[in-house]
Amino acid sequence: MTTIPAPTARPRVVESLYTNFRVYAIDGALLGIFMISACAFVALLEYPTSPVHRAIDSSFIRRAIVGIAMGLTALCLIYSPWGKRSGALMNPAMTLSFRRLGKLNPIDAMFFILAQFVGATVGVLISFIALGVILSDRSVNFATTVPGTSGLPIAYLGEFVIAFVLISVVMTVNRRPGLARYTGFFAAALVTVYITFEAPISGMSLNPARTFGSAIFANTWTGWWIYFTAPVLGMFCGIEVQRLVARQPPCGKLSHAHDCFIKCNCLEGHDQYDA
Repeated sequence: MTTIPAPTARPRVVESLYTNFRVYAIDGALLGIFMISACAFVALLEYPTSPVHRAIDSSFIRRAIVGIAMGLTALCLIYSPWGKRSGALMNPAMTLSFRRLGKLNPIDAMFFILAQFVGATVGVLISFIALGVILSDRSVNFATTVPGTSGLPIAYLGEFVIAFVLISVVMTVNRRPGLARYTGFFAAALVTVYITFEAPISGMSLNPARTFGSAIFANTWTGWWIYFTAPVLGMFCGIEVQRLVARQPPCGKLSHAHDCFIKCNCLEGHDQYDA
């Protein structure tokens, strides 16, 4: 009698990729869409021959408009069906924060981060195909994030502070069930404020993959280590502070839906979830 060998179990990495590939891809695509929006609005407002650029002399007003546009973009992505499914992480620093909070295992975190880097890069590539020399012009420069004239230490501090404040606000709001469903609005508002006021200090990255996606095409790596470390350190410090002051485990989710890949109980006692 011939014995049929038992099927070999897939390695855990392969099993995770097979099972959750769609969720990883969704999160990478969300960041790719964010980058397309960033490239488009920076080009519209900063390219010298753009009629919008010519009509608005103030660099502050142009930056504020970009901030509003990117805040609205973030808001739409967070509450989109895709955002609700993946948790709308869209950021390796946020992904590592969820790993630190115990909400993601190492394999899921690794694939989320890989997808985010790929998504950001593909988003800028699509923008370059569409905009060509407009996007590569020095005035736009692929919407890169570079330190301001105050220098690298101040830029590092800027990135650290905005990451610390973002995760702190998100976790504070999530401790209040009546507000938790609106956490994405708070995060989007911060994106608007950061771009408007903080961008001259550090370029306002807050996101290692976002910086990488632009830098790889512009070949601009000034202070790249700032954008790869300061957002992560800022969010980690925010988590530790919240652990000290919160009576319940902190949660960094931006939206709350029944089918979200990342589970939490922020809306416990409230029947209505984001649909």
